[in-house]
Order: sequence, then C-alpha cells, then structure tokens
Amino acid sequence: MDLVIRRAENCDIAGIGRLLCQVHGVHAAIRPDLFVVGKRKYDDAQLSEIIADENAPVYVCVADGEVAGYVFLRIQRDNSPSHRAMTTLYIDDLCVDENVRGQGIGHKLFAFAEKFASEIGAYNITLHVYEGNETARRFYNSLGMKVQYTALEKIVSPENEVK
Repeated sequence: MDLVIRRAENCDIAGIGRLLCQVHGVHAAIRPDLFVVGKRKYDDAQLSEIIADENAPVYVCVADGEVAGYVFLRIQRDNSPSHRAMTTLYIDDLCVDENVRGQGIGHKLFAFAEKFASEIGAYNITLHVYEGNETARRFYNSLGMKVQYTALEKIVSPENEVK
C-alpha cells in the first residue's frame, strides 16, 4: 500500500466526511446522550473553512488514491500570566478508516503530528478521549501519551437532554 501524508484539500472533503461519520458513530455508541446517531462533527462547508485555516491544519493519509486517515490539528498558544508561555499542538481528531486499521496508518499520522509539533516549537501534544473508548486509549498510550488531567461531569437534569 502506497501511503502519502499531505495537507488536506477541498477535493478530500468527501473522504474526510466518510471518516468523520465513522468517528461519530463510535462517539454516539459511547455517549448517545451527547451525540446524535447518523450525524457527523463538521459539514462540507465547515470542512472547507477548516482546511483553509492555518492555525488548524488538517492532514490526510492517502492510500492508493483514497483518504485512509486524517489528523485535525490545532495550534494553541498559552500566554496566561499564571502559566508558563507555551505552544501546544492539540489533536482535535485522528481517524483511520475502519477498513484499513491495523496497518500502521494511525502511527504514521501521529508521528507526522509529532514532527509538526517539533517544527512549530510546541512543548506538548494534547488530545481528548471519551471515557469508554478503550481502543483509542490503548492506541494513544502505546504512543507514549499519558493522562494530563481528568475532566469530570455530573448529569444534573437528564430530562433536559436535547433531543
């Protein structure tokens, strides 16, 4: 399989959208109270805007002419007076097509993000994983990622769930 990682272009929107549906399906299965089954995170117009954003670059892994994976990145700069000034590379989303998982594409995308982080002078890479997504947690742990902090929630009014 011939793999190329490159900056996403508008011609990749259909392939990215297909993978966004896969990710959304995982999230909807884990948290149906938050995610609507059959939807996805971004529509085509939003994807076009994100692809053009220099502070939120999207990269695709193309295998044999098809989008086989992607990584959405966000460059964050913290200049808060209570923190050390630093740049963080936040992985907003990383997905490998379920039909080609286990072939090292996720590792290649993460390695690409690490190299990108180094090139922009980032101190660290961060991301979020929903509780219950053990596959993602194991994958990121295998790459050397550690828990930075824990976000907690308490559902106070389940009857107020948006339908």
